[in-house]
Amino acid sequence: MTIAVLGGTGKEGSGLALRWASHGYRVLIGSRTADKAVAKAQELNSELGKEIVEGYGNEEAAAKADIVVLSVPYSAARATLEAVKDAVQGKTLIDVTVPLMPPNVRTVHIPEGKAAALEAQDFLGDGVKVVAAFQNISFVQIKNLDNEVDCDVLVCGDDEDGKADAMRLAQAAGMRGIDAGPLANAVAVESLTPVLLYINKKYGVVGSGIRITGVEV
Repeated sequence: MTIAVLGGTGKEGSGLALRWASHGYRVLIGSRTADKAVAKAQELNSELGKEIVEGYGNEEAAAKADIVVLSVPYSAARATLEAVKDAVQGKTLIDVTVPLMPPNVRTVHIPEGKAAALEAQDFLGDGVKVVAAFQNISFVQIKNLDNEVDCDVLVCGDDEDGKADAMRLAQAAGMRGIDAGPLANAVAVESLTPVLLYINKKYGVVGSGIRITGVEV
């Protein structure tokens, strides 16, 4: 399986890409600038000690992939989706986007479409299985392959196969995926991220996360 991480030059995207590549997946880093994607891919390959990550422009990365992961700032999400709309038809798109509104990133912001993932589904149409996942995972937790990630991944989507894709990728990245219901529930999942950012600052910690108790998966 080939995974394209659009926004894979960023901290969150590159951390996930690193973990999936270390698990044996072919990973494509996507960026608005192909040169930046190639440079990041080389950096990750150096860390992994093998040539398994490749870099491309976003559209080419999406076209070559089986699963596409959107990991860009909310302000860049629509433009990125416009660029890859045709390339992602028939595929699962895992949306990691959180509608943060700088400078108030520790306050919940509900966008016009209620959730970034719902806006993505509405724009891309029924031909794409949009799944919301990985919003509450700090890059601090995932950037080091030796670190055991102390956080669950809440997965929301309206397509069971799409959610299953995200759950498998959560496990491959060293985390536990939890089925958190339909895509409409992404409103709550995305809103947890600014809450966690507030907790980080309030208690002087980094990388606080979510654990679901009482569930064996």
